[in-house]
Amino acid sequence: MADREAASAAAPSQAPPAPPAGPVAAPEAAAAPEPKKPKGPSPGQPVNLTVDDVNDNSVTLTWDAPELVGPKGLDGYVVEYCKDGTTDWVAANDKPFLSTRYVIRNLTSGDKLHIRVKAVKDNGISEPTVLDQPLLIREILEHPKIRLPRYLRELYMRTVGEPVNLLIPFRGKPKPQVTWTKAGQPLDPKRVNVRNSEKDSVFFIRQAQRSDSGKYEITVRILDELEDKVTIDLLVIERPGPPENLKLVDVWGFNVALEWSPPKDNGNADLKGYTIQKADMKTKQWFTVLEHYNRTSCTVSDLIMGNSYSFQVFSENPCGLSEKAAVTKDIAHIKKTAIVYMPEKYNTRDFSEPPQFTQPLSDRTTTRGYSTQLVCSVRGFPKPKVIWMKNQMEIREDPKYVALMNQGVCSLEIRKPSPFDGGVYTCKAVNPFGEASVDCRLNVKVPE
Repeated sequence: MADREAASAAAPSQAPPAPPAGPVAAPEAAAAPEPKKPKGPSPGQPVNLTVDDVNDNSVTLTWDAPELVGPKGLDGYVVEYCKDGTTDWVAANDKPFLSTRYVIRNLTSGDKLHIRVKAVKDNGISEPTVLDQPLLIREILEHPKIRLPRYLRELYMRTVGEPVNLLIPFRGKPKPQVTWTKAGQPLDPKRVNVRNSEKDSVFFIRQAQRSDSGKYEITVRILDELEDKVTIDLLVIERPGPPENLKLVDVWGFNVALEWSPPKDNGNADLKGYTIQKADMKTKQWFTVLEHYNRTSCTVSDLIMGNSYSFQVFSENPCGLSEKAAVTKDIAHIKKTAIVYMPEKYNTRDFSEPPQFTQPLSDRTTTRGYSTQLVCSVRGFPKPKVIWMKNQMEIREDPKYVALMNQGVCSLEIRKPSPFDGGVYTCKAVNPFGEASVDCRLNVKVPE
């Protein structure tokens, strides 16, 4: 009995230890180290992360580049998101991209997401920039609104043959449904082309005709309940026809009276008036007498007596003057009246006057070799002839002397005189009614 107890006591000590439950972990020394890529310096984080748009399956984000980028620039950005209440961040893009705008697509409507953006440079990743609040993925309802350009808020006129190209912007979410009508009826696709996008509608007519005039209505509708509509009044015009029944009613003195009727075709627009022109039958050149004249009768005045005139009238609308004019069949003859001109008699005054010196000559003393000048003034009508003399001998063409007369002032220049040039000089003035003369003495000194 004692032997059995001893054997049973020794049995546990000899048995091998049981293996631990579960998979056996390899010792740390046996694990192979994973190679690591060299990590560059982290760039600055993006700034001003905002939501540009959101709908039931996508989000559009925008942000600004980091302030610290470096000379080589960034490799790009990484956008990540995770559901509210979890920490499972999912990368929205496979590779870094350089744009500061990104659209996360294929999202689930009703999810609440946290979104962040990181900058990547040389395998370095910046701190993330995170939206302040989780974003609910849903379509945001925005009432439709048409932003009609200012020039279309009034009557819009085009000329026949010109294209009509209208861009009508609008807004609204979800994508609105756009319809065009003319006077409540659908548009004729043979005449009008319409192209709609999410933000605008293009209305195009290649060559406008007068039949295209009318009121066009554009309607932007969302969910069959919300809508906005505007009306565009299009008027296609062309030049009017000429006036009718132009007549020369009366001619008197240097005046002519004209009358006419409005044109049959006003060019699909209200008339702005008439332009009246006249032509002298001698030159047959047309000259405008009146412009933008609103009546159908007028009087043309200030015509030249003895001449004959023809007249023509153009009608005018916002497109311009009519291509042709209405011309008078009759010619207006402006007759001369017998006028005898009796000139008035005036007492004529005789301005004839013999020469008279108002400033005499003065004696002068000069030095040999220095030019000198003798001056006096004379009056008389008709203008007297001036003769210069030296010692009672007339001075003729001599280069030593230069004689001038200007406004009654007589001058004689003696160039570089010598003692021989001294003596008595006389200025004599002669006209048909008499003569006069003045004298002076010139002394020429010899320097010591």
